[in-house]
Amino acid sequence: MTFQPIIPVGGIAGWQILQRTEESQRETYAASGQTKRDLDYFREKIGDIKTPEQLVGDFRLLRVALGAFGLDDDIGNKYFIKTVLEEGTTDDDALANKLSDKRYLALSKAFGFGDFDTPNTALSTFPNEIAAKFTDRSFETAVGQTNDDMRLALNMRREIGELAEASTSQTTKWFTILGTPPLRAVFEGALNLPTSFGSLPIDRQLEEIQIRAESVLGTSDPADLGSPERSELLIQRFLVSSSIEGSSGINSPAANALVLLGGR
Repeated sequence: MTFQPIIPVGGIAGWQILQRTEESQRETYAASGQTKRDLDYFREKIGDIKTPEQLVGDFRLLRVALGAFGLDDDIGNKYFIKTVLEEGTTDDDALANKLSDKRYLALSKAFGFGDFDTPNTALSTFPNEIAAKFTDRSFETAVGQTNDDMRLALNMRREIGELAEASTSQTTKWFTILGTPPLRAVFEGALNLPTSFGSLPIDRQLEEIQIRAESVLGTSDPADLGSPERSELLIQRFLVSSSIEGSSGINSPAANALVLLGGR
C-alpha cells in the first residue's frame, strides 16, 4: 500500500487539518508495506554492521540511515558519507564538524563509527532509535510530496523541541538552526528575513536572527522556542509568509494575517 497524505488545502487551514488527522495518518504510514519492510530489514541487519564501508555497501540499510536524518538525497554520495562516518565527531578537523549542515554531524554522532572502538550499531537499543527517527522523517517526506510547507512545519516542530532541551549554549543552538536547512527555512520565513540574509557573515547572521526573534517571538533563547505556544506561532508565521510569496502583495489576506500574528 502506498501512503498518500491527506492535506486538502495549504496555509494555516491545511496545518490545522493535518494536526487533527496526524495521529491516524502516521499510523497508516507506519503500517504501509514499504515502510514496514524497510524497518524490519534494518532491525535485522544493522547489528552486523561494524564499519562505514559495510553500511554504505548495503543500499537498503543506507537508505534508512540517511532517511533518519533527512539526508535522503545523499544516497548516491557513498564516498562522502563513508568519510563523514569514518572521521567521527570528536576531532575538530573531522569532516562532520567542518560542514555547515549539522545533519551530517548528527548522523556521524549517532552511528559512532569514528568515535568509539565499538560503534553504536552494536547497542540493543540502536535499531529502534534509528527506526523511530526514520519513521518521523520519512512521514514528513511523504507529506512534503503533497505540500512541502507542511513538511517543513512538521520538521520544525519536532526539531525545535529536541533543540530546546539540549544541554548546549544559546549560541550553539542558534548555529544549529542556521546550519540545518529545513529549520533555517522556517525561521527565515517566520521572521521575515530578506533573501540577502544568507550572504551576511555568519556572526552577523547570528546577531540579526537573535534580534528578530526577540522582536517577533518575544525571546532570543532557543530553549523558550520549544514551548507549544511559541512553536505554533513560528509555524503559523512561516506558513503565512510562504502564502504571501504567492499572493498579490502587502494588502493580501495572507499579509494581513501576518500582521495579526505579530507584525512584519
